[in-house]
Amino acid sequence: MHRPSLSRRALLLTAAGAGAALGLAAGPATAGPRPFGRYGSPAARLTPGTLYVDPHGRGDFTSVQAAVTAASGSGRILVLAPGTYRETVAVDATRTDATWIGAGADPRDVVIVYDNAAGTPKPGGGTYGTSGSATVTVQADGFTAHRITFANDWLRADHPGVSGTQAVALKAQGDRSAFHHCRFLGHQDTLYADTRHLSHFARQYFAHCHIEGDVDFVFGRATAVFEHCHFRTLNRTDLSGAPYGFVFAPSTAGAGPRGFLVTKSRITSEAPDGFYKLARPWVPSSDLTAHPMLIVRDTRLGPGIDAVAPYANMRDAHPWQSMRFSEYRNTGPGAVVTVPENRPQLTRAQAASHTRAVYLGDWRPDARR
Repeated sequence: MHRPSLSRRALLLTAAGAGAALGLAAGPATAGPRPFGRYGSPAARLTPGTLYVDPHGRGDFTSVQAAVTAASGSGRILVLAPGTYRETVAVDATRTDATWIGAGADPRDVVIVYDNAAGTPKPGGGTYGTSGSATVTVQADGFTAHRITFANDWLRADHPGVSGTQAVALKAQGDRSAFHHCRFLGHQDTLYADTRHLSHFARQYFAHCHIEGDVDFVFGRATAVFEHCHFRTLNRTDLSGAPYGFVFAPSTAGAGPRGFLVTKSRITSEAPDGFYKLARPWVPSSDLTAHPMLIVRDTRLGPGIDAVAPYANMRDAHPWQSMRFSEYRNTGPGAVVTVPENRPQLTRAQAASHTRAVYLGDWRPDARR
């Protein structure tokens, strides 16, 4: 018996006490007399270029987008006080090497959330599409975030007539994009780890992050490393049988030597056992030469993953067997190899080429803050 999960919106609006038990509630409404903690204040800035955001008016700005607009140039720091910021945010490519710091002790304390979907009508006509649905879009290189929740709480059940159900929480397109102790909440297409264009090389690093959803909820073209992350597949009451969805849908460019690397992580589920596939390849119509790549290694796969057939096709013209999908030393009931041809495995020698250091090259993400 699997209880239906609370909606994303309900979780984000639940009082801190009740939501804490679920691990997904937003932070406290206020942050006491020191909303920015040890990160200074408008009266005592961390650096001259640091800006402070607080929904209750104790900072330089009450919205994240207002602070981003003011923080032109390179190397700017935004400190976000605990609270819920219901808005969309866009960081263009000129605002390089920016750092966003959630001033709370936990990523649940600082939540940036909105509810656009691909099929949501735009004010000027048309719909947003998958990319336009993102709550936060970061195009700039060198972006770093600490202890922030990025969420999209659009719900299928609230919009039965909408077919474009992709609803992105974060779209990251820059090189050297790092997310430490962050959370990414949504349903379909939660985290879009992408690049600015086909020939752009974008390395991204996700460390100690929580990422959840149901359909293709980690997808895109970036060279992305997920280390010590928790992937959570959600229950679905709108479907009567498996599969409910897919954790990964990489769209690595054909010329790209590296795609998604998942290491030292875990995948759990609130859905019935075996109702999720590990991945399917995404070959978008805009790049039919894509050659998706996913390596999952040293990771615990819970019973929610279909161990017999963990991969599937998105389109039969691009079978998963022709893609770069492999595993290495995974554990857990979802990692049991019962049909070897359905679970390509790396050799020890091959695994040496699939590490954080190899994927990130000369870039060493700074985890401090």
